[in-house]
Amino acid sequence: MLGGAYRFMCNRLPLRTALALGVAAVGASPVLADDLRDALASAYRTNPTLEAARAQQRAVDENVPIARSQGLPSLGGNAAYTEVLKASENNGGIGPDRVLDLSATASYPVFSGGAVRNGIKAAETRVRAGKSDLRGVETGVFAQTTAAYMDVIQNEAIVGLNRNNVQVLEVNLKATRDRYEIGDLTRTDVAQSEARLAQARSDLRAAEANLAGARETYIRFVGKPAIALQPPPPLPGMPATAEDAVAMALDNNPDLLAERERSKAARFDSKAAGAGRLPKVSVFVTGDRTDYLGSYAQSPFNPLTTTKPLTAQAGVRATIPLFQGGLPAAQQRQAQAREGAQLETEIATEREVIAVVRTYYQQWQAAQAIIVSSQAAVDAAALGLEGVRAENTVGSRTILDILNAEQELLNAQTVLVRARRNAYVAGFNLIAAMGRATAADLGLDVGPLYDPDANYRRVKGMIFDWEHDPKPIARSTRTVDTPAQTGAISDAAAPAMMPAPPPPPRATGGK
Repeated sequence: MLGGAYRFMCNRLPLRTALALGVAAVGASPVLADDLRDALASAYRTNPTLEAARAQQRAVDENVPIARSQGLPSLGGNAAYTEVLKASENNGGIGPDRVLDLSATASYPVFSGGAVRNGIKAAETRVRAGKSDLRGVETGVFAQTTAAYMDVIQNEAIVGLNRNNVQVLEVNLKATRDRYEIGDLTRTDVAQSEARLAQARSDLRAAEANLAGARETYIRFVGKPAIALQPPPPLPGMPATAEDAVAMALDNNPDLLAERERSKAARFDSKAAGAGRLPKVSVFVTGDRTDYLGSYAQSPFNPLTTTKPLTAQAGVRATIPLFQGGLPAAQQRQAQAREGAQLETEIATEREVIAVVRTYYQQWQAAQAIIVSSQAAVDAAALGLEGVRAENTVGSRTILDILNAEQELLNAQTVLVRARRNAYVAGFNLIAAMGRATAADLGLDVGPLYDPDANYRRVKGMIFDWEHDPKPIARSTRTVDTPAQTGAISDAAAPAMMPAPPPPPRATGGK
């Protein structure tokens, strides 16, 4: 266990430093062992949910060059080849047999009523919202990974407790049968011991099934089987009050930050929608060339003509909407309604964040109190079991009293294990809701962190039509080759968080 001085120090250290010290404080560990930092780092590198969110953010980045393209020059060309099957009789049947028409047009929008400008701002704002969404996905994956990690530790401890209980009840049953053989106990005592042992074996099998399921869930998030999981490091910097936690969450919660950015983007959308009633001005240049490919027949009235000279025009084009059946007004009202809906969504998210943070804080506080009371219950139950066993040797307690005392101790130990798990998970969820559980916050050893800004900087200025990325490939790891998990635990060491079991009863009883 970590001493009080260490806990005092951790409460005042940055999260990444305390996590590193927490791992070191665990002590000597098996060579093949995982700690929580390993699990989170593996999830950061290989989790498909996180990889999908990164790809989705790259797709959001492309909205900026898409919006910017509406204000850039455009160049297009047309080519038409025509075979004349029968010339017009009005021209005496004289005409070209084939015609090749070539034309090109370059256009540059000069004024669009603010639609392009506001569209670009809306896209850039949604990129910032997407980055917050990505942070939210990252913290969510880490919270799920932490819960999966703690579930494996919890269920390993519960399997250990139930297995120890089976062993104790087997010794009890042997002692009870021995005493029955010498006439010290009745067949009822033997039947009670047999029934309790059968129930304990059933409970052990159920606990092993739960452990196997927890291990499979761990593989789902981490991408590899759990190996000798170590006790988690302490969570430092926990808020003193629920109000402190809420204040930090309002400034840092990624989901709330994303909704605030979407509200700003919706405001730009409303401005862009209003541009539909304003004039649009562009400048243009066109060129045209017609080639008869030497097929125009020569005559005294029509000298041999093979090619029409190149013609070119340049000008300014203004599109002035006068009446559109109410379309631009309807579009702007629609955008304003969506802006209003987004503002309400922002408030709803704020409410949710406040409620979630307060709930996690209370769960964390309650679990801490339950740990204290459960530890006291375990100590009292262990002492009571020893007393009942001693009193049974002098005939003042029955075998059923011993069985009940052993069950009470098992129940208290199980509650303690679950309280420890719940306290840690609630504490981590609280940190995540406060916006302090990203890989950068935790200081995970994952090499260079994924930088969403790098892709945005790469694509925002791209203007060429043939610039594309390589074919996408899956980056996350598959788990199809991992072995099916079981509920077995090693005999070499007690599972993490498992309370120390009481000494087993002697094989033979007294009078």
